[in-house]
Amino acid sequence: MYSFIHGILCDRKGGDIFTCFGLFHICFILFVFAVTAVVCVLIKNKSANVKEKTCNAFISIAFGLYIADFFLMPFAYEEIDIEKLPFHICTAMCVMCFLSRHTRLFGKYRINFALLGFISNLVYLIYPAGVMWHAVHPFTYRVIQTLLFHGIMTAYGFLTIVFNREGLSFKKCHRELAVLVGMTLWALLGNLLYTGSAGKYSADFNWFFVTQDPFGLIDKNIAVFIMPFLNIAIFFAVEMLIYLIYFAVKRIIPTEKKAGD
Repeated sequence: MYSFIHGILCDRKGGDIFTCFGLFHICFILFVFAVTAVVCVLIKNKSANVKEKTCNAFISIAFGLYIADFFLMPFAYEEIDIEKLPFHICTAMCVMCFLSRHTRLFGKYRINFALLGFISNLVYLIYPAGVMWHAVHPFTYRVIQTLLFHGIMTAYGFLTIVFNREGLSFKKCHRELAVLVGMTLWALLGNLLYTGSAGKYSADFNWFFVTQDPFGLIDKNIAVFIMPFLNIAIFFAVEMLIYLIYFAVKRIIPTEKKAGD
């Protein structure tokens, strides 16, 4: 049974390979955008309960894909990839977005987790370098699972930003900083615990890029002191840009809340 499943899920390197901005990649991005747009149109004038259930469905699917991946990785890669622990921003935000919809403790940060999840997953969806480096066929588990996960997380983040009852508020933008600081501390903990571990997992994972500059512009010896603060500053700036776009669109296109909800 193991050999049979492994044959289905394993990396295939013969023939066409997945490339960033190749035909398969571009079509998948357009597919994600199209599905998100269609869902927005379909639920735009529905009740708040329908919008909530739709967002719940998206994050539940994303969370299910993430958990299922740990059970399927041994079949696909003959190991469980420790780098997929939730210390990267994409996977961590999946967990936090799910918890924010099912626990009171994180509930008030629902839109903040969704915004950070939207930004990080959209970036990876557009430039999935980690998949490209493996040079595998587009129709393999590695490619499809990764793109599908990030695509659903992108759609969830957008839908939550658009249809969340509270919406974004500059008066509460300090919560974005709180989430970013928490994410940075969490990633630092992950790097501290797992980097240099025995056996094959001896590399620096650099979760959330808090220990090294991914572009190699900052010297490794000082990057660990700069990157945590630089990441917070960059992501917060991007979030504030989305705030500006959000309120600009609201001024141009009045919300349907009064009519539909």
